[in-house]
Amino acid sequence: VQLQASGGGLVQAGGCLRLSCAASGRTFSSYAMGWFRQAPGKQREFVAAISWTGTSTNYADSVKGRLTISRDNAKNTVYLQMNSLKPEDTAVYYCAGSTLRYVTSTATRYQYWGQGTQVTVSS
Repeated sequence: VQLQASGGGLVQAGGCLRLSCAASGRTFSSYAMGWFRQAPGKQREFVAAISWTGTSTNYADSVKGRLTISRDNAKNTVYLQMNSLKPEDTAVYYCAGSTLRYVTSTATRYQYWGQGTQVTVSS
């Protein structure tokens, strides 16, 4: 599976963005998917995850109520809707796929990673 993230950019605090992650391969619909982010000088951290059916999701406490993960298996795409953005959301965002199917926040349980897309939130 190859993953291609897009949709990043520069936005003012309080604004919104929608990230997309397009997957190649027939088995996308059987993978759990996640979003992680890495800010300069910091370790990569979990943002959100969604089960292979889309019925179960999990979020980092710092993004609950502002970011929403979803997926469209017919389009082999997972999304991250980002609302009420804050400067501390500035980071490179990575999508990832896990053969485990269920939601997990553990980066080592994801076997496939996209190249990342930059999100910059100005104050």
